[in-house]
Amino acid sequence: MNCDTQEEVDHFWEKLSAGGREIQCGWLTDKFGVSWQVVPIVLIEMLQDKDPEKAKRVMAAMLKMTKIEIAPLKRAYEGRSASAA
Repeated sequence: MNCDTQEEVDHFWEKLSAGGREIQCGWLTDKFGVSWQVVPIVLIEMLQDKDPEKAKRVMAAMLKMTKIEIAPLKRAYEGRSASAA
């Protein structure tokens, strides 16, 4: 499921994971056993960047996540540390 904003990611993540199981990298299983991946569109755009180092940093950040968070992905894309605001 592609989402435009963090609010959409949060909404669908909360609704779909209720009674189900959160996995990794935006994947979850709902209460019926159906698998979903809730992904902000900006993640796809960053992973397709022509600069392979930017894409590599974003992928590394995403692999540490369960629910995908846009702000840490943007920091990774820009080469800022995870603790930078």
